[in-house]
Amino acid sequence: MVWERVKESLKSTIAENIFNLWIEPLKFVELQGEQLYLSSPDRFFSAYVKRNFLEVIEEKIRENGLESPKVFFCEESSKIVSAPRTVKRNGTKAQMRLPSVPVNNSRFRALHPRYTFDEFMVGESNILAESACKSMVTKDDTIGPCLYINSATGLGKSHLTHAVAHHVFSHSPMTRLHYVTAKQFAAEMVRGIKTNTMENFKSKYLEHCDILLVEDVHSLTGKKKTQEELNEVLDSLIKSGKRVIITSKSAPRDLVGIDSEFRSRMTSGLVTSIQAPDVATRTRIVEKKAVQQQLSLDEEMVSYLANHIRGDVRQIESALIAIRAKARLTGGHVDINLLREVIASVVGVEQVRSAEMICDLVSSQFNVSIGDMRSRSRKKVVTFPRQVAMYLARKYTDSSLADIGKVLHRDHSTVLHSIKVVTSKAVSDGSVSAQLDLLSNKVKQL
Repeated sequence: MVWERVKESLKSTIAENIFNLWIEPLKFVELQGEQLYLSSPDRFFSAYVKRNFLEVIEEKIRENGLESPKVFFCEESSKIVSAPRTVKRNGTKAQMRLPSVPVNNSRFRALHPRYTFDEFMVGESNILAESACKSMVTKDDTIGPCLYINSATGLGKSHLTHAVAHHVFSHSPMTRLHYVTAKQFAAEMVRGIKTNTMENFKSKYLEHCDILLVEDVHSLTGKKKTQEELNEVLDSLIKSGKRVIITSKSAPRDLVGIDSEFRSRMTSGLVTSIQAPDVATRTRIVEKKAVQQQLSLDEEMVSYLANHIRGDVRQIESALIAIRAKARLTGGHVDINLLREVIASVVGVEQVRSAEMICDLVSSQFNVSIGDMRSRSRKKVVTFPRQVAMYLARKYTDSSLADIGKVLHRDHSTVLHSIKVVTSKAVSDGSVSAQLDLLSNKVKQL
């Protein structure tokens, strides 16, 4: 088969990880003359492949015998129709359905091909939200039928909801899933009122839905009628054992202009938040996204990016895209000066060194989580990194003792004691002094 031979040729041309990510998922549909039809997970995946790999694919096809090949992409749910085949009037092949099986009338937003559980980078800041979403798709009853996730922009809420949809459609294709933003739900309700089709609107969510994903529920602030309708939907679904996932930029208690009954319904299951990733998680994100952008970064460069791009994870991808673009203009060369230039343009002015940044650094260097450093643990493997973090924060930031203490859930007297302990050890113990010198150099690069 032509496509199998082409794939073998591409394997020797494209890096293995890139091949597995972007070429392997492509499936042969059919060959009509010199027109090769391939299916991909969705239109976003197709667009990326066409933009980045179409030229090399067509070149390999020519090497395998076709003079003027044309490659066409379709989504896996679509079918290329040939004349001899028996089709329904709308041009798609008919599929028989058992009488007891409901029609799958799922409605969902276009799914990003890489927003899957496998691609989600799990860390201390998001592990509960990720495990809760997996529990929802496996029908684990431990967290209840309703899950509420809140976080700032760009920390992974949409990635997780897309991952849920991907998992449902690949493992339980007959599940009736509806995935909407709160604004889309409101617009659909208004359209139902204007066109006198509210019965259809209600039936869609109350009778023909097994799992409901609603994003950005905070946008319903002040929309009392929409809140009432969504509250009715949630009540019905939860009572009938269906599953609901809601996302927002704010915790339920911080939502303003939301009806108390609606707020109570949304919090009837697990409420969890996603925090900004720690430096260890950001490092792994940088490494993975650098591979996706076909960038070769050494350990120092990865560390620099991870320590200077905080908060919104999308900024990491934006920075790597900019690095790749600028590197192409300079013959593919990437150095620390290029990274500094990109960081300044993506993040803005260089961030002021903070106690939080230093605690992140110390956490990664000693392989101790921020949670452990903030805990009441008095184990030496925890107390020493905690004391070092306080010492370095006092030395290299303008933060007060009280402010440093707040970062690690301690009072100012504990911070002062820690500084004295580390100072004393640095004088009497050469290994401690060497560690502090190494860490100090890393702090200065922040």
